Amino acid sequence: MVRGGGGGHRVGLRGGRRRRHRGWRRGWRRAGGDRLRAGGQPEPVPVHTGRRDGRGADRHRARPCRVHCGHRGRRGRVAGLLRLHGHAAHQAPRGPAGGGPAAVDTLRAGVRFAVVQGTHRAAMVYPAEPRLARVDDRTRAEAKAAIARMQPSGGTAMGTWLTLANTLFDQHPTAIRHALLLTDGRNQSESREQLDRALAACEGRFVCDARGIGEHYEPRELLRIVSVLRGRAAAVRAESELAEDFRQMMAVAMGRTVADVRLRIRTLPGVEVRLLKQAYPTELHLTEHAITVDDRTAEFSTGSWGRESREYHLSLTVEREGRPWNEDLQVAVVDLVVRRPGQVEGRPCGARSPVLVHWTEDLRLSTRIDPRVAHYLGQAELSQAVLAGYDAYGAGDHERAGVEWGRAVRLATESGNGEILARLVRLVEVVDAGAGLVRVRANLRARDLLDAAVSHVVSTMRPDSAADPPRQDAPSGPDRTCVQCGRISPGSAAHCAACGRRLDDEGQPDQAGVGLP
Repeated sequence: MVRGGGGGHRVGLRGGRRRRHRGWRRGWRRAGGDRLRAGGQPEPVPVHTGRRDGRGADRHRARPCRVHCGHRGRRGRVAGLLRLHGHAAHQAPRGPAGGGPAAVDTLRAGVRFAVVQGTHRAAMVYPAEPRLARVDDRTRAEAKAAIARMQPSGGTAMGTWLTLANTLFDQHPTAIRHALLLTDGRNQSESREQLDRALAACEGRFVCDARGIGEHYEPRELLRIVSVLRGRAAAVRAESELAEDFRQMMAVAMGRTVADVRLRIRTLPGVEVRLLKQAYPTELHLTEHAITVDDRTAEFSTGSWGRESREYHLSLTVEREGRPWNEDLQVAVVDLVVRRPGQVEGRPCGARSPVLVHWTEDLRLSTRIDPRVAHYLGQAELSQAVLAGYDAYGAGDHERAGVEWGRAVRLATESGNGEILARLVRLVEVVDAGAGLVRVRANLRARDLLDAAVSHVVSTMRPDSAADPPRQDAPSGPDRTCVQCGRISPGSAAHCAACGRRLDDEGQPDQAGVGLP
């Protein structure tokens, strides 16, 4: 979990381990760690548990990992880039260009910026030459005049836009670098492989937020870009909302004070990182983006930070052979590596946070379910349900769409995810939220469908102040077997710990699966 606020950084880990063998269980217990507080430094708060799936290697799930990032130091240098899809610039009364001046007005004096027009190629709008200009009254006026002169033309090749952004940012390697991308079209002027190569070259170098406007963009393309570049995607449902949306995005960008925060994970022999994902405020999968430091150490960039909170889910595969029972064992260490403005390389920040496991035969310990674990498994299932409904509706299967969106309404209501629920009620009439009974509305607007699809990764944090449900000393019923993957869970479990499927669901396994990959 990475949380921001207050003036420090905080790191914590949670997880679980369970083993099933010849009719008895071996489980886990919690282990506490030291705290450290120093002005502006991280406060590690390790809390660790482990779980085994009974099918080979032991899987340690450390989640959530919270980092609280609130920086008291002076503001760092910021480099910003605004990219407008030129084909959409004048197809509507406002269009992307309508939001451009608002974004320029939000830029803080002294910040360096540029405006790029993206079509089947990338072209400078302001300044005319490939460089970043410094914000002042004169450059603001010139940039807004240049945006007003933009003409619609060409196709869509987002990889070329990202490549030009990378070139411009190269001139300012120690700044906080952030780009905004706005498009109304699909990435039809280049292949997926070309876009992936561009993303690989840009990863870790700058953060990119994306906005889709109109009715013809592909949500998965925007989500792919922001996943690799650690940003956030959203839909602009009406051109009248564009200027305010740009102001809000730029205000967030101007509030960032840390250029990059990386999670450095060092494992012991016999331990591997199985999964790392951002669980809040949006779901971003980071496992495939590991940066190898050495044979047992990997770093994962989380992008630039302001005053904010994020939560992460870490899963480790741990070999049981040769490790003792009934004592705390360290299997990995998590460090924060922070790159502040003015620095080229990141530096370790704060004390290390050890990941501990504990094998035990105590049945009471093996059946405990961490409420935060259950919460984020539910958020993953909610995300899958929203997207499954979108895909079903697009394929003409409105009945299936209603089933999936009904499940999503129930999960969003249970977890308090108001952002997703607000989008779902534009698509369905809610009959019984608790039971997931809904009716699909007639004549759905394409923009409302796209808004739900591009925002399906939005999650909600389980409030720390919420009272945890009472823990049971023994399972509340017989063991439960997941119909999706065959994993055996205790009777008190609501979700399968391996694939995330809700254990209340019956019938055939999902074709695409639900929950964690």
